[in-house]
Amino acid sequence: MKTLNPIILSGREVLPLVEGGKGIGISNGESSGAWARAGGVGTFSGVNADSYDADGREIPQLYKGRTRRERHEELVAYAVKGGITQAQISHDLAGGEGRIHVNVLWEMAAAERVLEGVLQGARGLVHGVTCGAGMPYRIAQLASGYGVYYYPIVSSARAFRALWKRAYHKFPEWLGGVVYEDPWLAGGHNGLSNSEDPLCPEPPYPRVRALRAAMREFGLEQTPVVMAGGVWYLRDWADWIDNPEIGPVCFQFGTRPLLTQESPISDAWKQRLLTLEPGDVYLNRFSPTGFWSSAVRNSFLQELHERNERQVAYTSAPIGEHDAELPIGARRRVVYLTQPDRNRAQGWIEAGFTEALRTPDSTLIFVTPERGLQIRTDQIECMGCLSACAFSNWSQDERGTTGKKADPRSFCIQKTLQNIRHSTEIESNLMFAGHGAYCFKRDPFYANGFVPTVAQLVERIATGD
Repeated sequence: MKTLNPIILSGREVLPLVEGGKGIGISNGESSGAWARAGGVGTFSGVNADSYDADGREIPQLYKGRTRRERHEELVAYAVKGGITQAQISHDLAGGEGRIHVNVLWEMAAAERVLEGVLQGARGLVHGVTCGAGMPYRIAQLASGYGVYYYPIVSSARAFRALWKRAYHKFPEWLGGVVYEDPWLAGGHNGLSNSEDPLCPEPPYPRVRALRAAMREFGLEQTPVVMAGGVWYLRDWADWIDNPEIGPVCFQFGTRPLLTQESPISDAWKQRLLTLEPGDVYLNRFSPTGFWSSAVRNSFLQELHERNERQVAYTSAPIGEHDAELPIGARRRVVYLTQPDRNRAQGWIEAGFTEALRTPDSTLIFVTPERGLQIRTDQIECMGCLSACAFSNWSQDERGTTGKKADPRSFCIQKTLQNIRHSTEIESNLMFAGHGAYCFKRDPFYANGFVPTVAQLVERIATGD
């Protein structure tokens, strides 16, 4: 293993080791403060972070507004308060070591308002902003206005080129680095484009080499690239270190910090990580954001998969082969299916999936009455956590709607991510993880269920293991 030399990030010499930011409180002030104290870059999530009362108890994010717009404003207030709280905790725990970053998703609700509120309220405590899940053109202007470095998350040279030409060239001095996130291996939401095959992963080296070539065109020879997604043992990346084709590089760890003493996830989740096998993390497109994402296979994902499999196309009048009648709903309105689909639908109904829900794509899915009620309830109780949500048809623009039918094939992402963060119920909620999570079971570092501190983990990573 080559010597791991320090690198300049956000104005400070640090270890080239970055904690990946994970949303809804999964990377928080405790984890990021400990990572920075160990000499690296700690990253807390600015996505609906937790805040606390005077006695140190977590404040439940409950919504009292009668309308989506009112609940959306409550959510923004929670997010700003929580982000400021976690920034302060991280700063205090870091003790002046390392660097502290905040991670936000560009497609989350009111991303600009939340980030500006956090940077204003935590002025001087945050040194960098990482941002992905979309094309964050305005992140450069916003971060630089507070004297904070920005780190866009991209999955291709093409994406960075577009960001640079449209906006980033105006604020080059505050570009702290470019995060390349492997769209096939990273946990959570991934940057797979429509031109890329989710079943045919491409190796990261040529893609990062192309990214560096684009950066050189723009005079960014010494701006670090942060490699994210699929990083476990640094010894596997030794040929990247001090490599002139890649240039200055550091490595981001999103999944490994889940299993630390400072990680806020439940013990049940931590123990589940120790059991994973290759293939147990599932790249899927169920998210209401429309992005691909990677999560652990469990009952939650299995139900979504089966729900989407129980799907047939329909017409409102007999057209061509769609001539088989099927009455649906409380009013028993007739729709028309092909005869084979009519037979399939009848089988599902006889098996108890009696509720037929319409999708925006002129299809029906079949669910139990209990599941149908839960889907409708979650859609009604939407709190506007995304800039646009396929599941509830919420949009944060003036209309308040995407203009499309709410899609029952998806789910309320805010609800399930809050649930898994604040409970021990891991089977019926979304459990994001990177595809290398099976290494927990195989890595001798975690033998006999060992859960390290962040300091122990960073020390271990720096050895190459």
